[in-house]
Amino acid sequence: MPVRAFVSLGSNIDAEAQLQGAVAAMREEFGELELSPVYRSPAVGFDGDDFLNLIAGFVTDRSALDCAAVMQRLEMEAGRTGEQHGFTARPLDLDMVLYGDLIDGSRELRVPRDDVEKYAFVLGPLADIAPDFAHPVTGQTMAQMWAEFDRSTSPMTVVELSL
Repeated sequence: MPVRAFVSLGSNIDAEAQLQGAVAAMREEFGELELSPVYRSPAVGFDGDDFLNLIAGFVTDRSALDCAAVMQRLEMEAGRTGEQHGFTARPLDLDMVLYGDLIDGSRELRVPRDDVEKYAFVLGPLADIAPDFAHPVTGQTMAQMWAEFDRSTSPMTVVELSL
């Protein structure tokens, strides 16, 4: 049964080229993508170059684990190393933040990711492309969550990038 999935894409190392490559690779894997605008935002949790972030949504028959494995493979192909986790610079960060109404806290999946509720650079782009999509835990739509989100500490600006 087809499921609507959402992936957060981010980069602060050769970000434009990395995101363009990742979107192209995701189109090859999943077909048509719905893309949010690209946003520039400061690094969170460490001093580093700004990140470029967006959300890609797609409908898939593939399992959540299969989709997550694709994201991990694409990160490695982009040059991400095992040390580039947490609050550090990285060429590419791909996180499946929502997979339909699935709630899975396992290490392999962790969906819905708490990033949806914590970070403007995830929630804002989600609200752009899926305003009526309900969070599987809170039941609130992305638009409702974004309307209540404190944006004062999370500056973001739209960046023109051809994807």
